[in-house]
Amino acid sequence: MSRGLIVSNLHVTVTAQSAEILKGIELTVEPGRVHALMGPNGSGKSTLAFALAGHPGYQVTGGSATLDGEDLFALTPDKRAKAGLFLSFQYPAAIPGVSVANFLRASRMAVKPSDLPPAKFRQLIFDQLDLLGIDTSFLGRYVNDGFSGGEKKRLEMLQLGILEPKYAILDETDSGLDVDALRAVGDSLRALRAGNGSETGFLIITHYPRILQYIEPDVVHVMMDGRIVKMGDARLAHQIEAQGYDSIREEVASGAA
Repeated sequence: MSRGLIVSNLHVTVTAQSAEILKGIELTVEPGRVHALMGPNGSGKSTLAFALAGHPGYQVTGGSATLDGEDLFALTPDKRAKAGLFLSFQYPAAIPGVSVANFLRASRMAVKPSDLPPAKFRQLIFDQLDLLGIDTSFLGRYVNDGFSGGEKKRLEMLQLGILEPKYAILDETDSGLDVDALRAVGDSLRALRAGNGSETGFLIITHYPRILQYIEPDVVHVMMDGRIVKMGDARLAHQIEAQGYDSIREEVASGAA
């Protein structure tokens, strides 16, 4: 069985429109490795995340995606989560009236039903709180209700630790964060990778290289106009930070990418 989140020649349109957004994406995320998907706004990065997660607003018109050999597009969104796919949203929704503790328990039960007795699940939660440096009072708050941007993203890191997915897509996790919140989220990601997330494959979607200061990618992919136009190591992110995306556009135009 071929392990990895493997995307081949993927074409996607927005359901309400006729325009094609993704125009033949080729991408493989291996277990235990960090891939960064970078590109300017409007290049199709979030479209890829939503299409893989099964958002009904996006229609796959061609290509394939497999998760450890299983056809991802043959699965409903909930079964994709059960198969081991996690999506961190750019703008997490608030759920007033639902406590973080109950939300985490329901999420774990939905993805991995009955795999942990209550006592062991409780220990898992407190282990993750300790790992991420989150106070236990967090558990009694309502999900994202009145949370700061940094708190919302740290809750998603806590969910990531509790669900223990095979592959995690983080869609612009750094969006809207100040320097301190960004550092806290970056530290959380590093802690998760060093702990129980060491076998998780990560796809970090961003248009700024800021978060990559805290979790260095093994591979950097650059997307423009619905296509991946360049790949490299962490030095590619540094090039984009120093020179912007115009340098990549010039390479693509000259055929050098």
